[in-house]
Amino acid sequence: MPMSSPPAAAADLSQWLLECGLDGTPREEMLTGYCTRLLDAGVPLYRLHVAQRALNPRFGGIGFDWLRGGAGVSHEHYAHRETPRQRWVQSPLYAILETGGMELRERLDTPGQHSRFPLLNELRDHGATDYFASGLLFEKPPEGGIVDPNNTPEGMLASWTSDHPDGFSEADLALIRGTLPQLGLVMKSTSNRRIAHDLLGIYLGPDAGERVLSGEIQRGSVEEINAVVCLFDLSGFTSLAEQIPGPELIAMLNAYFGLAVAAIEDRGGNVLKFMGDGLLAMFDCPTPEQSACAALDMVIALSNQITAANRDRERDGLPVTHCTFALHAGEIYYGNIGAETRLDFTVIGPAVNLTARIADMHRPLGRRVILSEQIRRAARGGSHDLVSLGRYMLRGVSQPQELFTLYTGADGADGAA
Repeated sequence: MPMSSPPAAAADLSQWLLECGLDGTPREEMLTGYCTRLLDAGVPLYRLHVAQRALNPRFGGIGFDWLRGGAGVSHEHYAHRETPRQRWVQSPLYAILETGGMELRERLDTPGQHSRFPLLNELRDHGATDYFASGLLFEKPPEGGIVDPNNTPEGMLASWTSDHPDGFSEADLALIRGTLPQLGLVMKSTSNRRIAHDLLGIYLGPDAGERVLSGEIQRGSVEEINAVVCLFDLSGFTSLAEQIPGPELIAMLNAYFGLAVAAIEDRGGNVLKFMGDGLLAMFDCPTPEQSACAALDMVIALSNQITAANRDRERDGLPVTHCTFALHAGEIYYGNIGAETRLDFTVIGPAVNLTARIADMHRPLGRRVILSEQIRRAARGGSHDLVSLGRYMLRGVSQPQELFTLYTGADGADGAA
């Protein structure tokens, strides 16, 4: 098939990129198609690298790599770091930002040449002959036009590497430069969608975040579901807050919450919100029995993990605390509740209120795990040993409620509060 003329190739690639942006094509798929189309246009591309800043509490950036003959596009997350990685500081992309030039080209096949960039020496050793890099900002540049490489604005950095004996021609570079804005627009569009997905999942939870992103945003739009509600609390946190410094307190809270969230999500639960030194979660599995058993499995696993973590913390001279669990099952309303300008995606209903009343019984009964009759009935087919604590009148509840605890035969889930 004859190659298109340079202007036609640029127009075709630009049109295809814009269609990818409108269709919401995933970045990996789009970049693979982009590289394939460059090759079809006669560009001797050996490697493509694209990097973007990420708005994510777990990592600060993401890089995508395509290699001719490889298995599509791979990606790597760059962790938040107080001190930048030496490999980043010594990279051509860092130099682009530091100098404000926003372009860099270097031939790699000059005899006896040793690049000041270690990456380019590595590429030359793999047969690369030509390297071209460029940056694109998605917002106005800072005062003076110089970007801080360690605190970059929103944008994209990219590099193209060739292994052809003649490297890139001027026509090749014209095609790359001519379609760079469209590539940037698609990367910006898809990354913004990814950022929204990730942040909503992190702040609201995976299920609630997905619901909001898919359009469940109207105040009062709620769904009635049958689920297990769990209230997890740290014991004695108020007194600890008066004894230890704030940063140490926050670090301790994050350590315990990290264990709790992982244990809940690993067993199919959803963390709905953090409430001071506790959290509210629900288990909405296909059947009530599965929900109840998943919640009880979580209680056992998390109790054991906290016991082990406390041993390590005591050994390291760090403050420790214990936890309590209150569980109940029933119909709840799950959705958007609040004001027109401030909504919360959460759960309400009598089942949630009753769970809170059960949690009030930890101190009077001296048990860390208390659950309702509804949990006992739902988990009847499981292997958990549930022991009655008796019948009690709970505050705000008209009928007496039989309460249970979870017996494991070991320290942990059934320990005294």
